[in-house]
Amino acid sequence: MLAVLLSLTASVAWGLADFCGGLFSRRWPAMSVLLIVEAGGLIAAGTIVLAARDPFPDLEHTLYAVLAGLAGVSALALFYTALSIGTMSIVAPLSATGATVPVVVGVAGGDRLTALIVVGLVLAMAGVMLAGREAEADGAASAADRAHTRRVILLSLGAALGFGTFFVFYDTAADASLGWAILLSRVPAIPVVALIVWRRGLPVPRGTDLLRLIGVAQLDCVATSLYAVAITRGALSVVAVVGSLYPVATVVLARVVLRERLRRVQAAGVVIALLGVALISLGSA
Repeated sequence: MLAVLLSLTASVAWGLADFCGGLFSRRWPAMSVLLIVEAGGLIAAGTIVLAARDPFPDLEHTLYAVLAGLAGVSALALFYTALSIGTMSIVAPLSATGATVPVVVGVAGGDRLTALIVVGLVLAMAGVMLAGREAEADGAASAADRAHTRRVILLSLGAALGFGTFFVFYDTAADASLGWAILLSRVPAIPVVALIVWRRGLPVPRGTDLLRLIGVAQLDCVATSLYAVAITRGALSVVAVVGSLYPVATVVLARVVLRERLRRVQAAGVVIALLGVALISLGSA
């Protein structure tokens, strides 16, 4: 039950952080936003390491943390790019399908899935997808519109694969130290992103936007920390799917802040997703 609660809280925080990151990606280049988010997260990550006082992990766990970080930053790059050109209510749910990656790995590793949990997982994933559905545009779409839609979908699915891979590597890295896993998963990605920003001559957020993005980075890091604790308290296949419910928060925020239209099918998706979470909680208690 605690693992589900922690991962659910992480999903809400992720949803808020992703929503804010998506907004900034529409005002600044996605890679520049990603650079600030990754670098800003070092503040919270470093604080966690200092507070925990865990010894530096061995080479194997360090490698897994680095691989998790590279997968995660690649996913975020694709995700922010998709958010900058697409509709949040479509991009966010599609990116959550990456939860199938750790589910497959978890089951292959021997995680036990009861019938109640299976039903909950199915409902949760169905709810996520329904929450992101959007009415088809009236009339025939132009070739440019279809190409644009395909690009958004491919970017979102690429992000999903990256997020799922991150979950798998991060689970192993966190076995040695949660704090070091969080920190080491961010450090290697920063120079790579910084180099891309520099080579492309991209403008970097400054002033109020910079400070707000640093705040978003802290929120994202807190969400990752909560998820890290959750995976030490429950089955990876369950925790990962509950954590993937962050699109529900993103869709709700898009409705309240951006006044995006929430169709009945989307509202039904939110309810179904929450029901799935409840069943997962009951089945894992």
